[in-house]
Amino acid sequence: MADHGYEPGHMDITQHKKTWAGFVKFINISLASIGVLMLFMLIFRTHG
Repeated sequence: MADHGYEPGHMDITQHKKTWAGFVKFINISLASIGVLMLFMLIFRTHG
């Protein structure tokens, strides 16, 4: 089998960590926004 220079435990994953951190931040902001939206809907609800 061809050796591609990969050694277990020595892969550079800095870009992966940055992407994951961005994803987690996006999810947290999304959940907070949904919570605020639901709070406003509760406060300003109208009875039709």
